[in-house]
Amino acid sequence: MGLSSAIGLSSATDAVPLATGVTFSEPLRAAATLLLFACLALLITGSIAALYRWYFRQRAPEGVAVLFGVSVVVLYLNTTSLGGLIGGGEFELLRLDAVLFNVVAVGVAAAVSPAGLRVGDTVARNVFAMAGGKRLEGEVGAVVRTVGRVTPVTLPAVEDIEDMESYEAVSPDRKAEMAEKTLLFPRRLTVEELRTRLVARVKEDFGITYVDVDVDERGEIEYFAVGSRAAGLGPTLAPGTAAVAITADPANTATPGDVVQVWRGGEAPERVATAELRATAGDVATLALDAADAERLDDATAYRLVTLPAQPQADREFASLLRSADETMSVVTVAEGSELVGTAVGDVSAVVAAIRPAEGSVRALPPRSDVFEPGDAVYLVGRLDAIRRFEAAATTPAEPADEGGSGTDEVGTGADEGGVRDEGDTETDEGGMATGEAGPGAGTAGSEGGSGDETEAESNAGGSDDGDRGSDPDDAGAASGDRKPD
Repeated sequence: MGLSSAIGLSSATDAVPLATGVTFSEPLRAAATLLLFACLALLITGSIAALYRWYFRQRAPEGVAVLFGVSVVVLYLNTTSLGGLIGGGEFELLRLDAVLFNVVAVGVAAAVSPAGLRVGDTVARNVFAMAGGKRLEGEVGAVVRTVGRVTPVTLPAVEDIEDMESYEAVSPDRKAEMAEKTLLFPRRLTVEELRTRLVARVKEDFGITYVDVDVDERGEIEYFAVGSRAAGLGPTLAPGTAAVAITADPANTATPGDVVQVWRGGEAPERVATAELRATAGDVATLALDAADAERLDDATAYRLVTLPAQPQADREFASLLRSADETMSVVTVAEGSELVGTAVGDVSAVVAAIRPAEGSVRALPPRSDVFEPGDAVYLVGRLDAIRRFEAAATTPAEPADEGGSGTDEVGTGADEGGVRDEGDTETDEGGMATGEAGPGAGTAGSEGGSGDETEAESNAGGSDDGDRGSDPDDAGAASGDRKPD
């Protein structure tokens, strides 16, 4: 007995197999219902993707989109079924055609949900880019690139992010965090301004210490490398030196960089070494000194430190400046036959601090007119991209001289000579008068030592010359109007 009979109500519906009343026995109606479910799933997943992009500034996980897309279809089916039961209908949800339609409906929702995710995320990303956002995950569309107010720059994939030489490598997790992110910048920036802002943004947003990047006019990255500063005292120690911590009594005004003498106390004080003070913490001082002097110190003795007068330490100051600046220093050797051979110092973008020739003494701060020679060791100070380009030019063989230009000149010369030695005209005018059209080439022929006269004499044998032919008085071999063939 049905529910309607139990409550004394009559029902006009007889055992509807599905809440929607649709099965595959009616193909057109079933297809229309499935299309409605697909559109509903697309709308919901697209909205969820847009909201997720707006709040979290990144793409929504695909599993979340599929969950919402399927849930809305299942919720619709369940709600319709509940309404039918309340209305007094009978439903046989476990009939084969009902189960088949339910499974297909849920499958359609799950299949179109990823498409809705991509569409909603793309629309939201482009809208936020045109609204003036600063950073996105992924790329923006071509329309935004054309009419938007921003210039999007997309960082490379993880495998395309290089490690900078002579610097600590950035962790893979940090590379994965920045990979394929899109940074937005104002339009109408020059390439140099865009590069400067990109480097600053990568450092600020992802905590990267050093960035080396090349950007083209379209805002696309051609080269991207990152590095981190080496931590600790080790990178700041010169060869043959060491850093040790001792128990001592540094002066209250002593600061890192002061030169101090280390004395061992007792009835007969003894000077142990001279060192550079690097850090103090209470009665513990960290000193940088020669490795041989470091072996004479022990951790069971309390030492006394005597601060010496300040002395110029240009090398120390220079190293400190390099550690805090974007520029760095490098030594590059100019290879034989490279593009840099014969290039002037003033033509390179990096600062040339010194040049050590293959034979000879070091030239510090060479004049801008000096040229690079094979085997020169060039000491550079500059940005990483400038030094990288210098290294490439110093090792890339120069292209061979273009012989096509000289060949063109030879062809041109031959053409000029053809104007003088026109064999066709010579045969035509043989035994007669030479035409004045050969006159323009007479100057060229005359500059070649009178070859034009010889041709003229040969071609006009038995005839007379045109008076205009030798009209140029500067031609050494020009024929005068009165000259007769021998």
